[in-house]
Amino acid sequence: MVHRKTVTILGGGAWGCALAMVAEMAGSRPIVWMRDPEDAAKTNRTRMAPRLSDFSLDEDIIVTADIAEAVGQAKDAVVLAVPAQAIREVTAIAAPYLSKNTPLILAAKGIETETGRLLSEVIEAILPQTTLAVLSGPSFADEVARGFPTGLTLACRDTRKARHLASLFMLPHFRPYISNDPIAAEIGGALKNVMAIAAGIIIGRKLGENARATLLTRGLGEMIRLGKAKGAKAATFSGLSGLGDLILSATSERSRNYALGIMIGRGTSVHQLIGNGQPLVEGVPTAAAATLLASTLNIDMPITAAVDAILHLGARIEDRMIELLARPIGRE
Repeated sequence: MVHRKTVTILGGGAWGCALAMVAEMAGSRPIVWMRDPEDAAKTNRTRMAPRLSDFSLDEDIIVTADIAEAVGQAKDAVVLAVPAQAIREVTAIAAPYLSKNTPLILAAKGIETETGRLLSEVIEAILPQTTLAVLSGPSFADEVARGFPTGLTLACRDTRKARHLASLFMLPHFRPYISNDPIAAEIGGALKNVMAIAAGIIIGRKLGENARATLLTRGLGEMIRLGKAKGAKAATFSGLSGLGDLILSATSERSRNYALGIMIGRGTSVHQLIGNGQPLVEGVPTAAAATLLASTLNIDMPITAAVDAILHLGARIEDRMIELLARPIGRE
């Protein structure tokens, strides 16, 4: 009897459900854990993905609100697809049920706000012996669900294990490219959201395409500086999890981070956009967390700091733009 690979996805949002659909089409048996029992019950009844409108989940995709059941059945991989700031809590809850031989795939993008730690560092502190990979790249969940061609980076220090994990999702239209640089993949995925907000502010303020291109180029430089300080390779940032994800997130109004920046640039109150009850936009907490991390490492990240100041410190856009333009001339 052929063993059917089992993949558990923690997080029943748009991205988690899209990944479950890919895993099922690739021949795996997906289990989706949803935190809210009502969401899980409704999804089992209707088979409609709750945050991926107009898409139904195949009957072979198991949906449950029981994390012990979901993680306990995982044989080949557990994917963490919850919001970045929930990674610590969910990893700790899942840890007692996780087999020591089951690898984890981080599919969230961000930096922990309270500590300034990378999400991989949070996970490894809880599960130090577990193999950890990072899945990141330009990927709108609805396009993945529709079967549109998508390329991502699947990064793990052990490339042999990376190839095995990639095989769980490999399809003609969904291609994970292998990397042995998970830190770069993770930092690229986190900081592109901050740069997308900055790009949106520029466009919303009608400062021009030249300014956006300059900002994104310099923003990529900030990503590389932080990555190198954490042991990543500069070259990795030219790939899908760096430049590729940055292009998508900072040029399409379907990107929540870019759309948020545009609204701020047009003059909408920051509090109105990110206050209580508003949908989560991952670049908002990441801007603060990345600024904290850069300060700890003594790294110059002026664009990230400017976004953080506008979002969280009440800074005026004009003041921050003047500060950026007034910086001393340096080498590119």
